[in-house]
Amino acid sequence: MSLSSALSNAISGMTAASRSTDIIASNLANAMTEGYRTRELEVTSRWQGTGGGVQIVGVTRHVDQVALQDRRNADADLARIDTQTGFLGLLEARIGLPGEPGSLDDRLAQLDAAMISAISGPDSESRLGEVVERLKDVTTHLGDLSDFVQDSRARADAAIAKDVATVNTALQQIEDLNGKIRRYTAAGEDVSSLLDQRQQLIDSMAEIIPVRELDRGEGVVALMTPQGAMLLDGKAAQLNFTPATAMDAGLSLAGGQLSGISIGDTPINLGEAPHDLDGGRLAANFDIRDEFGPDAQAQLDAVARDLIERFADPALDSTLAPGDPGLLTDSGGAFDPLTELGLAGRIEVNAAVDPAQGGELWRLRDGLQASSAGPIGDANLLTALRDAFQADRVPASGNFSGIARSAQSLSSDMLSSLGGQLQSLEVELSFVTTQHAALLQIELENGVDTDQEMQKLLVIEQAYAANARVIQVIDEMFTILSRI
Repeated sequence: MSLSSALSNAISGMTAASRSTDIIASNLANAMTEGYRTRELEVTSRWQGTGGGVQIVGVTRHVDQVALQDRRNADADLARIDTQTGFLGLLEARIGLPGEPGSLDDRLAQLDAAMISAISGPDSESRLGEVVERLKDVTTHLGDLSDFVQDSRARADAAIAKDVATVNTALQQIEDLNGKIRRYTAAGEDVSSLLDQRQQLIDSMAEIIPVRELDRGEGVVALMTPQGAMLLDGKAAQLNFTPATAMDAGLSLAGGQLSGISIGDTPINLGEAPHDLDGGRLAANFDIRDEFGPDAQAQLDAVARDLIERFADPALDSTLAPGDPGLLTDSGGAFDPLTELGLAGRIEVNAAVDPAQGGELWRLRDGLQASSAGPIGDANLLTALRDAFQADRVPASGNFSGIARSAQSLSSDMLSSLGGQLQSLEVELSFVTTQHAALLQIELENGVDTDQEMQKLLVIEQAYAANARVIQVIDEMFTILSRI
């Protein structure tokens, strides 16, 4: 081998060692950077006539694609269940647990106690006033719960709009990165940083919509949902959604007042199970807006209807004519079963017994339509009202079994149903959280190993020093030869 060939070999070795040092330094610097994956210099021996040396082939970015996909699926599951559990948990807390101060159950119990007290002292305005105040506590609480449900639906609708914008932006950016990766890969450039950026964008989408990554060659990927809807294949798809400007119990997807979602010109059938965008936070917010929220509203409306109907029977109050509102009203008027939707937000105490609305407390004792006060010791109407409150009756609406129950029992059954649904989701959430942590740990184990990188650095240092020594010796030999 000639001295020039030996010099060429040593220089190629030093070049490779220098490049490897740069890559290891990058690995160490980004050991804690989210989305960064370990790089490694790929080299091979070269042959140039009578000489050899080392040739840099490229930079390999190490990714466990199976672990990455599993972790993304877990991201979507975790975001979906966490969003659903968050809504149901807050609703349960707002209703309140049985016996908890301020809960619906507690307010109904206080109403019953106030009615018992009024029966024992029908001449006492303070006791009659306590009944009215406890009735107002119940109706106000039902109204607050109805407002919470509708506010939650509005927040879910706004969250859908935000997530749709995020996905559309990410898809456009991934399309742009695909083009750059293809061009630079063809030119022999290192595209590892671009691949990191693309992975971070896909990861940001995974919580919103579960995605599957398909390799299209030349570093380019396509993206689709697990159900087969294509989100990006060459060109990015566009998700279309129109946010609501207002929200109330009467607005629904089925009624056409709320927007669905489409991929391009293809509408997604959100009623399918699973639909093309199922899983992830996006689907969870559609569930809250179109299923969980309306279901909760229907249960609250059923409780409100039950209370209104218990006190509306003309047989209880001889001063009432057919069609007159009872002790509890629908926005001041009689309840119409055809307009039950949203009733929990409209239930009110009859103004005839509420001094704050110009009414008289004695009408609670003597009749809602009585023209003048009757005997102050007459507790017959109060007793009848309390008996109606305690009576077992089958609820006329709501997702309840056809079992007769008291007003307080109906409230407890509503909370029990909600608690069962929440408990089921919490069990699933616990499982998915544990699975997500395990998959994340597996993925992190494939990240930068700082100890291993330092060991590589020591080997490279030795190789660099050896090649430098070869160059030094060749230089000395050339010097000796030049003197001959």
